[in-house]
Amino acid sequence: MNSTLRSAGRPARLLAAAAAVTVSLTMLTGCGAILDEIMSSGEAPRDEPGGEITASAEADAFEILKGDCIDLVALDGYGESAEGEDFEVESVPVVPCAEEHTGEVYAELIMDDPAYPGDEAMSTKFDEWCYAEFEKFVGLSYDESVYGYTGFYPTQETWDQLNDRTLQCIISAEEPVTGSLQGVAE
Repeated sequence: MNSTLRSAGRPARLLAAAAAVTVSLTMLTGCGAILDEIMSSGEAPRDEPGGEITASAEADAFEILKGDCIDLVALDGYGESAEGEDFEVESVPVVPCAEEHTGEVYAELIMDDPAYPGDEAMSTKFDEWCYAEFEKFVGLSYDESVYGYTGFYPTQETWDQLNDRTLQCIISAEEPVTGSLQGVAE
C-alpha cells in the first residue's frame, strides 16, 4: 500500500534545495496505523522497551510513530512536488534522533469518526490540528517559528481498506538538526 504526498496551499518554510527558500506546506497522506500484514518496505529498527529508532533505515510508511525522526530530504520526491500535486510514498527514511535529520513526528491523533469525512475535510482537520499542536511542541507559534510542518493522514482508500484513522504531524527543518526540537522555541 502506498501513501500519497500532497502539497497544500498554506505557505510554510520547509525543506528546499536552495537555503532559506519558502515553499508551500506539504502534507503526506494515507498513513497511520501499523499493520504487520501490509508492511512492504521493512520494519523500523527499534530498541525495547522505549521503541526509539536505533539505526537509519527505510521504514514502511505505516510504521512511523510519534517521536520518530525522519530524513525528509531523502524522502523520494519530497520538495519536488508543486502545489496541488500528489506522489506516492511507500517508505520513509528514519534515523535515530541523535543523528542529523530534517523531520520529527511531533503529534498524533487517532480519529473516531465512523465514516471518512472527505478529502477536503480531512485536509482541513489535519492542518488545523497540526497547527494547534505545533506551538505545544515547539514552545512558539507556527507563525513565529523558523520551522514548518508536514505529515500523514488517511485517504479514503486507507480509511476503508486498512481502518486507518491516524493523523501524524511532522516538524520540518530547512537545515539538518540533531536531537528533538521539542521546546526549542525557535
